[in-house]
Amino acid sequence: MSWITALPFPPRRAVALSALVSVATGPLFAQTAPTGTPARSAASPARGDDQDLPTTVRAEAFDGRPDRVLNLHRNVEITRGATGVTADTACYRRVEDEVTAEGNINMWRFGDRYKGDALELNLETGKGWVRHPSYHLQLNNAQGTAQRIEFLGEDQALVVDGTYSTCEGPDPAWYLKSSTLSLDQGRDVGKAGKTVIYFKDVPILGTPSLSFSLSGARRSGWLPPTIGLGSKGSAEVMVPYYFNIAPNRDLTVFPRYMFDRGLQLGATGRYLGETSRGTYNGETHVELLPNDRMAHRDRWWIDTLHNQQLAPGWSFGWNAHGASDDEYPSDFSRTVAASAERQLLRELRTDYYGQYWSLNARVQSYQVLQDPASATDPRLTVPRPYDRLPQINFHAGRYDVLGGFDWALDAEAVRFSHPTDTMVQGNRANMVGQVSYPVVRPGWFFTPKAMLHATQYDMENNVRVDASGSRRDENRISRVLPTVSLDTGMMFEREASFFGRAATQTLEPRLFYVRTPYKDQSDIPNFDTAVAGFNYAQLFTENRFVGADKVSDANQLTAAITSRFIESSGIERLRLVAGSRYYFTDPRVRLDPNEKPNVTRSDALLAASGRISETWSFDSGVQYDAQARSLYSMNYGAQWNPAPMKVVNAEYRYQRDTLGPDTGFRNVDVSGQWPLSMRWYGVSRVSYSMRDRKLLEALVGLEYKADCWVFRMGAQRFVTASQTISTPVFFQLELNGLSRLGFGNNPLETFNKSIPGYTRLNTNVGRP
Repeated sequence: MSWITALPFPPRRAVALSALVSVATGPLFAQTAPTGTPARSAASPARGDDQDLPTTVRAEAFDGRPDRVLNLHRNVEITRGATGVTADTACYRRVEDEVTAEGNINMWRFGDRYKGDALELNLETGKGWVRHPSYHLQLNNAQGTAQRIEFLGEDQALVVDGTYSTCEGPDPAWYLKSSTLSLDQGRDVGKAGKTVIYFKDVPILGTPSLSFSLSGARRSGWLPPTIGLGSKGSAEVMVPYYFNIAPNRDLTVFPRYMFDRGLQLGATGRYLGETSRGTYNGETHVELLPNDRMAHRDRWWIDTLHNQQLAPGWSFGWNAHGASDDEYPSDFSRTVAASAERQLLRELRTDYYGQYWSLNARVQSYQVLQDPASATDPRLTVPRPYDRLPQINFHAGRYDVLGGFDWALDAEAVRFSHPTDTMVQGNRANMVGQVSYPVVRPGWFFTPKAMLHATQYDMENNVRVDASGSRRDENRISRVLPTVSLDTGMMFEREASFFGRAATQTLEPRLFYVRTPYKDQSDIPNFDTAVAGFNYAQLFTENRFVGADKVSDANQLTAAITSRFIESSGIERLRLVAGSRYYFTDPRVRLDPNEKPNVTRSDALLAASGRISETWSFDSGVQYDAQARSLYSMNYGAQWNPAPMKVVNAEYRYQRDTLGPDTGFRNVDVSGQWPLSMRWYGVSRVSYSMRDRKLLEALVGLEYKADCWVFRMGAQRFVTASQTISTPVFFQLELNGLSRLGFGNNPLETFNKSIPGYTRLNTNVGRP
């Protein structure tokens, strides 16, 4: 069989004919494609681009009429562009541009591969069929077998009585078996009829229909049902449905039946977009439980958030939360943070800004959910914040003007309202102006600053009783107070070593002096002011209060020193900090009348933190009460992270009792993720109160990572805000390219929130 035949054909379709080894000649002929199944490459023709390419046919023998019908025998190969077929025998009908073949069928088109025992394919339209095939799709590495595959076009195929899986190998760990399976790669969607999902050849889920993305992108459809235990141990089942409304909008609806309470309906909608004037985004979550059988009332929850740019420099938005009753977080929460949510913000705002200024206006109110335990323990009562109806803030400032001056102006006008009629209510106008002259030189800086606080109140019900018992109204109050400060520091450097590595050590002493005269402010009510949290940054602020109702008198000096070890690459390996505030005169403006007098110095702050190696990092801090010569608080934390999916965290926190024997805490927290064997990983967390000798939170879980699936299971136990115990149990089976099947809480969400440094085992998973 050493002959070569090359016959001319009309220009309608160029066809090259050859023996097993040959080169076709002439401008109408294509070079012979190599035997086998080529992988799709960037140089391969795209789908729909093969129509103008020539067809090449090869065989050991062929007969018939080349201008009409060619019968091909033994080692047949027919190719056009990225489409090709090999078989034992075949027939090519040139007029119809159609191939039929039998025996050891191997077909490839655009990277997808098929094997079967018989085939029919129209090369022009891409339509045809293959019998008893096995197949492999390049897009998502999916494979399966079937009784028959119908090719409905170049991008569409219908698998009849077939299987589908993204696992490799002849015996996939999971697969779905369906009566009909439509694969539309052009629309990126797979749709199955009567379907059963098998895991390790065991059926785990059956459904009359199933829809999923071939590439892992979002698709509308039923999400896997969740069957589990609620926050208080009651059985429940949830069957969500996901609506992929648009690329920038989606909606998840989740009916949830709780066997002890009834049917709860929930929905979460998300959106983002762009108008001619700017962008916008938002999310709304609602839950409704009509006629709770345990509480004997309707119950609901809502969260809604929106942000939108109306024009360059102008935006608006809202952030609102609401609940039907005080006990909703305790009854339905699945995390410690959610059960502790008690002040629900409701805010509508708008912002406008220019190059050197900004203007903000908002209305704000709160819904307060009282802890059920507050009925017997008043200390657990949550105070009701004032509403701001409205609040307007203005800020302006410039740097380095008039030869180096910085200036800023902050102004506020707000109406404080409270649902309790006996509470003081009214208006507050406040303005704070400041000017400074920073002098910054290599190795040192010096910044003098002057500030002026001016405040005007117009109030109702501000009744005061003096020492003689007389009542007087103090509804109009003005306050003007100046403040001067001086901030200065130096920086020294030297060459050093850090655990044998070359580094630069710095020594940075800093002094900060503040002087504010005393003014009696006892007649001013407290609308929104509190003592600022004591930390290193607060040591270098002029006012020890946050909020405009109190301006602390001050004649004080802050002294601090910082030392850092910095490698040549710029990585800061270690930071050591120490600082304290010294009072030349005892501050007289107080929020708490029980605050101890004759204070000569603040607590001392000591801190050390850093990443001392590529695997070890730590953070620690101590607040030392020098006057009482005792520790007020301390925390020590360390993390060891030698590799992905290997992390151990340990933290100890202590705070001294301040309000009585039942306050303060001493807690230990340990968490981690670690491989237990080649494929098994363990995750855990324990939070323990040493003062109360009880477990606050515990989590234990296991993860198994296979090549195309991940299994997670675990249990969590925590104390809710109402001091009840919640013990949810959960597991999840994650099938690459299909979905996650779960029981109870979402383990991924739980592990991420509970274990700092947690690494997800698998990132290749689709969503139906």
